[in-house]
Amino acid sequence: MYKIMTPGPTQVAENVYKARSLNCTNPDLDVAFVEDYKKLCLKISSLLNTKAETLILGGEGILGLEAACASLTEEGDRVLVIDNGVFGRGFKDFVSMYGGNPVLFTGDYKETIDVNALKAYLDTDHDFKYATVVHGDTPSGMLNDAASITKLLKSYGILTVVDAVSTLFGESLDVSNIDILCGGSQKVISAPPGLTINVVSDDAKSAINNRKSPIRSFYANLKVFFNYYEEKWFPYTMPISDINGLRAAIENIENDNDILERHRKIAKATRQAIINSGLKLYANSGYSNTVSVFEVPEGITAESILETMKSDFNIMIAGSFDVFAGKIIRIGHMGNNCRVENVEETLMALDKTLNKLGFKAKASLYEEFRKCLN
Repeated sequence: MYKIMTPGPTQVAENVYKARSLNCTNPDLDVAFVEDYKKLCLKISSLLNTKAETLILGGEGILGLEAACASLTEEGDRVLVIDNGVFGRGFKDFVSMYGGNPVLFTGDYKETIDVNALKAYLDTDHDFKYATVVHGDTPSGMLNDAASITKLLKSYGILTVVDAVSTLFGESLDVSNIDILCGGSQKVISAPPGLTINVVSDDAKSAINNRKSPIRSFYANLKVFFNYYEEKWFPYTMPISDINGLRAAIENIENDNDILERHRKIAKATRQAIINSGLKLYANSGYSNTVSVFEVPEGITAESILETMKSDFNIMIAGSFDVFAGKIIRIGHMGNNCRVENVEETLMALDKTLNKLGFKAKASLYEEFRKCLN
């Protein structure tokens, strides 16, 4: 087994594994499960300081992105896709799949979205049913100011969909202007992959309930969950063991009063260590506190870094994909990964890996990280 220091999935706590091994009831027939599910959903909403309804769906985090688009999009709807990363751009495929007309507002992939530039754009064209934005674009570690963006969008009467899969509970986020918030179990929450979290506002529910045409999906369909509690019925058999594990993971977050500050402190020290070592951070702005990303040094390949880390030190970090394939390396310090000892071990191994591969560092990543924590 490798020590995973990837930007999701992340390390899973022992109490989460134990919760997943509890005896299963029949979630289709046992009303007690409906009550437990409801309590967990209310707890998640409470932790996010919102009265919007949380729904937990059986499927990896990307299901939530598709379900948001499937549930909102009707034939010909214009949808603004705010794009400064792979997942940001990727929303256009979901919009098109369900008959919508995606319109891209594309920013520099090395910069966080400029809210003033977005406002100038919306002043000239704001005829959109909804807009999509990624809070933390995991492939590049890009962080966008989702709170300011969604507040702006709502001022034009545009519904908002936010992908916070890689940032939920690891970054501060005001969700008051988010109509569908998308999260996943395997990132900061630190449960195994397999569950999606959608937090749905009353405005989003109204838009979904007042569609002129049926939703073109059953599984990627939020409406089929809207009356689950009143009817004591789910549209499909819920993955009860996954949900038991999620409950334990959410309780861990509830009891972790230092979680946001720990992510901020460790991320800041990691980025500074990368700079001080002579490596180059990928982004110019918009640094996420859940993942640090640096460019692959000239003369070395991403594959050689990843393989040496695994073969010599038993630690798994990540490269990237799409337009970033082979160009960058990502260290995931989110959730249970986000502990000083985990990052120290990773950076010590990375020091040795880069030295073995011929990179002449200006300073030790490990030593600089320790200095920067103080």
